[in-house]
Amino acid sequence: MATPTTTNAPAHPCLVSSFIDFGSGSVSLRPRSNFFFIRTFNSRPFRNRSFSVTNVSANHPTAVQEESSTNWPALAPDASSIASSIKYHAEFSPSFSPGQLDLPKAFLATSQSVRDALISNWNATYERYDSLDVKQAYYLSMEFLQGRALLNAIGNLELTGAYAEALTKLGHNLENVASQEPDAALGNGGLGRLASCFLDSMATLDYPAWGYGLRYKYGLFKQLITKDGQEEVAENWLEMGSPWEIVRNDVSYPVKFYGKVVCDADGKRHWIGGEDVTAVAHDVPIPGYKTKTTNNLRLWSTKAPANDFDLSAFNAGEHMQAYEALANAEKICYVLYPGDDTEEGKVLRLKQQYTLCSASLQDIIARFERRSGSNINWGQFAEKVAVQMNDTHPTLCIPELMRILMDLKGLSWNAAWTITKRTVAYTNHTVLPEALEKWSLDLMQKLLPRHVEIIETIDEQLINEIVSEYGKEDTEMLEKKLKEMRVLENVDLPEQFAHLIVKPREISVAISLQEREESSEESESAEEKDESEDESTEEEKVMAEPPPKPPKMVRMANLCVVGGHAVNGVAEIHSEIVKDEVFNSFYKLWPKKFQNKTNGVTPRRWIRFCNPALSKIITEWTGSEDWVLNTERLGELRKFADNKGLQNQWRSAKRENKMKVVSFLKEKTGYTVSPDALFDIQVKRIHEYKRQLLNILGIVYRYKKMKESSAEERKNMYVPRVCIFGGKAFATYVQAKRIVKFITDVGITVNHDPEIGDLLKVIFVPDYNVSVAELLIPASELSQHISTAGMEASGTSNMKFAMNGCVQIGTLDGANVEIREEVGEENFFLFGARADEIAGLRKERAEGKFIADPRFEEVKEFVRSGVFGGNSYDELLGSLEGNEGYGRGDYFLVGKDFPSYIECQDEVDKSYRDQQRWTRMSIMNTVGSYKFSSDRTIHEYARDIWNIQPVRV
Repeated sequence: MATPTTTNAPAHPCLVSSFIDFGSGSVSLRPRSNFFFIRTFNSRPFRNRSFSVTNVSANHPTAVQEESSTNWPALAPDASSIASSIKYHAEFSPSFSPGQLDLPKAFLATSQSVRDALISNWNATYERYDSLDVKQAYYLSMEFLQGRALLNAIGNLELTGAYAEALTKLGHNLENVASQEPDAALGNGGLGRLASCFLDSMATLDYPAWGYGLRYKYGLFKQLITKDGQEEVAENWLEMGSPWEIVRNDVSYPVKFYGKVVCDADGKRHWIGGEDVTAVAHDVPIPGYKTKTTNNLRLWSTKAPANDFDLSAFNAGEHMQAYEALANAEKICYVLYPGDDTEEGKVLRLKQQYTLCSASLQDIIARFERRSGSNINWGQFAEKVAVQMNDTHPTLCIPELMRILMDLKGLSWNAAWTITKRTVAYTNHTVLPEALEKWSLDLMQKLLPRHVEIIETIDEQLINEIVSEYGKEDTEMLEKKLKEMRVLENVDLPEQFAHLIVKPREISVAISLQEREESSEESESAEEKDESEDESTEEEKVMAEPPPKPPKMVRMANLCVVGGHAVNGVAEIHSEIVKDEVFNSFYKLWPKKFQNKTNGVTPRRWIRFCNPALSKIITEWTGSEDWVLNTERLGELRKFADNKGLQNQWRSAKRENKMKVVSFLKEKTGYTVSPDALFDIQVKRIHEYKRQLLNILGIVYRYKKMKESSAEERKNMYVPRVCIFGGKAFATYVQAKRIVKFITDVGITVNHDPEIGDLLKVIFVPDYNVSVAELLIPASELSQHISTAGMEASGTSNMKFAMNGCVQIGTLDGANVEIREEVGEENFFLFGARADEIAGLRKERAEGKFIADPRFEEVKEFVRSGVFGGNSYDELLGSLEGNEGYGRGDYFLVGKDFPSYIECQDEVDKSYRDQQRWTRMSIMNTVGSYKFSSDRTIHEYARDIWNIQPVRV
């Protein structure tokens, strides 16, 4: 075993400064531009290779094509060399003491071995970006739902076979070793998974792009399913550390809260005082597929400066007081989406968002300045930097970039505002009003006083632009536009605009109790009125109290639209709703800002690596693996859709995947299911608009009808089904947690009913995450995407299911619309009201005109009968009743869509009985999924929003 050699070198501001790999032979290190690279591996020299920056996409004919004279080592280790590297890391890793190479130790050692290879490519990538000074995109997101990294990394490096063989030599199986990796708890739902798919595609397509996020110590939560439903415990994903991240103690930035704003003699404003924390970078390499490009995900943790530790208080025994500043700093990155029902929770969330924005922008600007050298031209900033805000969480990028440019770099307001608008872009992910983020102006004033000043000025400029556009004559229309479009909500107009809208006078009225009675009794005779006056001995005065003033708020989505140069929705129907409803006034003012960028998912993780059985079949029938990078090649399967040979192989692959799920469900839930049943799956965040409640009520109706049938009738009428649910309800979302409890209660009853047996099983998979998805999705046969039309922005799980040959049942919502168009109407089970009907249907309900289908009333009464245990479901079912009011009136139209839903499920049974037809439908779903690769989406972002070019390393 070679002795490790360490060399100190100046830290590169972007990258890891050293890299050591150990083969079975000698190792020597050579410095080059502050990086270190191996010259030998297993006693054999690496093949030196010249790298060039070439055009890799037909969509980018102007891609940089400068030749590089740099020779980088091409990593092509064999199994013996990999085994030696793993053994080295197993012996010298600080995570474990020496001893037997058990599974957890094998995982860490293997991951560190892979990371060595990634760092070599990583360093090469960023030296190339630096040397060419290319424009880079920076993707800011509060979530990155990465999943396990080991199999994805070695797959992208094309080393799966070599690592499998190496681990066999060491007495282990690659799949078992990979199963030891915990999912990174950095995200929750589709927002975070989309961000991670984008990172994969950015690297695969050789785009110079980084991700920025927060390094949550505990993530969202680990979900337990108990007799009481969902319970939350802290996620322990970092308990043994992460072998993929590199702590960059040399890359840190100050982040400030509270304090005050002061004005210098020259008129410049500065933010001083308050609470200071330090954001520290943790870098995670993101490898591309079949390319040396390895991009970066930079995650920020927070700590307090050492001098904030009160040593005197500690020595005096006041330990908690001494540690208070450190604890306050560290807790910023403890939990993803901390509960915000309290003032403290709101403050913590806002601190998280500002930490992400401030640290990331300081880092981006430092990189721009370093590349610019002594000749910094701020006018070129937007030519070198693109910042994408993934939803409204990073909105504070806008005032923060303004603050840095004006207060720290000395730019004027106009110059800073021009740069900011050209640099920043916004992706909208929701049409739900409650999800269009707002923050208390008073809270933000306390926490970020300088930013409030900047936001107020932006709001003032916007008012001026609205007045210029619409004029002053039609005050009613002007007032409407200002109410819709202003960044500040419920805030008086600035003084110079106050005269535009005349407020009605506020009159304090004193009304006697006697006069109130008189005005409400129109039929009372004059004589009765006189008697009433005579009887009145004392006149009581009742003051009419003015209504409470609504809170002053900052509307983050409006700020995003105003401060960015592009706004995009994430599916065609969603983008139209954004233009026609959510931001209609903005769209009329700035129509060129608005775009559509339909979501996509990476075909590497979501079919090539998670479904090797199906991938092998696709490769065989299309003639190559080109489809992994060019998913349009999936279209070549269309001509074989009725081929019996392909269909037999297709069904065999599906059954192989179903068998894995059978074992998984037995291990995780204790339930045994039949692989011959139809696997019917709905896995996603638990939310009323996603309508898991509609699904489970449909299952309850099916169960009731089974119970009312004879054994022979049941066998003839019903296709056996395994109905699988998964997803987390937010900890404070009471109604969502009631839905989880109801699903599990139904499962307990149905799964233990001997009359039903394997005809119906209902299973809730606890702690649904990416790794669970990678098992369930390849095995799925029917997938449910049944949100109330017009409420799901896009979805990404629907795309993953389609890629894996899963037939879908759904509404015309989100990306379902485009999926149905691509796979063919005959290969999609459609039901439910359309998006343009929803408002009218809700109005009909509010007016008391809705008449529920008898089958819907029947299923509710069945639930109330107590068949699923002694729990009361009054609150849950109550949300489906009444005509209006909070938590009532069936806002999500479960009752309205219930009849068409259960009728559509009858069509599913009918189709599944014809396995030849069903298999053809499955193949056509895979064929039609070609459009939903995140590679296509990233090409569109790069071309239409970021204006960046691919750079081949």
